Amino acid sequence: MKKYRVLLYYIYVRINDPETYRDEHHLFCIENNLLGRIIVSREGLNGTVSGLVEDCEAYMAYIRSDPRFAATQFKIEEHDAHAFNKLHVRVKDEIVNSDLPVDPTRRTGRHIEPSEFKEMMHDPDVVLVDMRSRYEHEVGRFKGAITFDMENLRELPEHIDEIVHLRNKKVITYCTGGIKCEKASAYLLDRGFENVYQLHGGIIRYGLEAGGENFDGKCYVFDNRVAVEVNRVNPEVISTCYVCSEPCERMVNCANPDCNRHVPICASCGQKLSGACSDECLTHPNIRPYDGTGNYSTQSNHYNPRQGFTSQRKKETSPQSPLLRTSSNSN
Repeated sequence: MKKYRVLLYYIYVRINDPETYRDEHHLFCIENNLLGRIIVSREGLNGTVSGLVEDCEAYMAYIRSDPRFAATQFKIEEHDAHAFNKLHVRVKDEIVNSDLPVDPTRRTGRHIEPSEFKEMMHDPDVVLVDMRSRYEHEVGRFKGAITFDMENLRELPEHIDEIVHLRNKKVITYCTGGIKCEKASAYLLDRGFENVYQLHGGIIRYGLEAGGENFDGKCYVFDNRVAVEVNRVNPEVISTCYVCSEPCERMVNCANPDCNRHVPICASCGQKLSGACSDECLTHPNIRPYDGTGNYSTQSNHYNPRQGFTSQRKKETSPQSPLLRTSSNSN
């Protein structure tokens, strides 16, 4: 067993005071050496975190000890090290950006477990619909699945006409961990689709529990691993290098920050172009140093709830200190 784990989870449930809970949650992660990205919203929680096995066990127990989150399902993967460089715990309006006028706690597509999905995908009356972004499904997707040329889930309404003729089929939606499908499947039901299902736990859980059969390529993930293996039965490489067109599953960001194109680029072309996606980007004056990965960490404001609370108390006793005022407002 490897020393580290990566946890992927979400839960739709009412959180009345997300700002207060964000700080509590953030402090727990700091105290337990966890890194990752967590979104807190009035509609629920969504997170991917990494840490040592014992720290991840403590985190799962912490989440489930709160009655609001007792039903949280975790996708657990082993890893050699932290899958993140930083910790971000943010409050947002939605736990997944969609702007779709639906409430998945009221109505959503029927959840199907990985074993049931494995059987249903061979039904000639079943249609698989990928609810992920273009750059995600280009590196990996289920055989025969319908995909949309969209940047994010907010664009789904613009693509409904592409599948409107399938309203009477059994439509199974899928995504990385299941969260997008909660709203996407609800939206399909609102648009008149009659038999809507969703893969419970998404691609990741299907790979962990059912072997990943018929998933071609790799699954894009939002951490330092970038893309992970899913299919242990009949895997195929479906993506090609953006530069040379050879088969390639290695996703990178262009080293030119003004381009920042997110595409597959093989290791050879990455070295030749110093991480750029073209000769033009290679000569850009602000090209970023290439370390062989093609991943560039964003800047963090290093917000720490404990320091924030301390700074606030100091501010109250020393209101003339501009340094303390700045510190207490950092977020």
